Amino acid sequence: MSFKSKRIIVSIIAGVALTAAYIVYALGGRAPAPQDVSAWALSMLVFIGIAVVAIIIIQIVFHIAYSVSVAVKERDRDDKQVERIIEFETAEDEMDKLVSLKSSRIGYFFAGIGFASALVALAFFGASSVVALHILFGAFSVGSCVEGGVSVFLYERGVRNG
Repeated sequence: MSFKSKRIIVSIIAGVALTAAYIVYALGGRAPAPQDVSAWALSMLVFIGIAVVAIIIIQIVFHIAYSVSVAVKERDRDDKQVERIIEFETAEDEMDKLVSLKSSRIGYFFAGIGFASALVALAFFGASSVVALHILFGAFSVGSCVEGGVSVFLYERGVRNG
């Protein structure tokens, strides 16, 4: 499995864990009142901020662990060769850009479906604004995870232009 696939899988796991933490919070006793839209929006913003910081820290730790593992695996080579191996694995090329574009399309699809679903819930089913917020939050979370899964699939299977 490639470095990029492993990096994406680590991000997916972190995203799923943080989404699960939000669900536990939302269903728990410390959650805001069901009608308090601003409190729910604030709690979602807090969880998004926590997720951003956590993903950054996890990616830094992952890169350090990867570099150390390459250095240990290639201990018979000098430092310059190890640095070249790490640089080669982490460099971005045209395939990376193509994988990113193709997987982003999937993420945008889920975001669009979530937005439309929230509007339908508000317009036709009389759902509250809090329900619409949760639909949006869920759609973006699922879209992000599916986007990562598609990226891993494209990295491992290969991708064609066209």
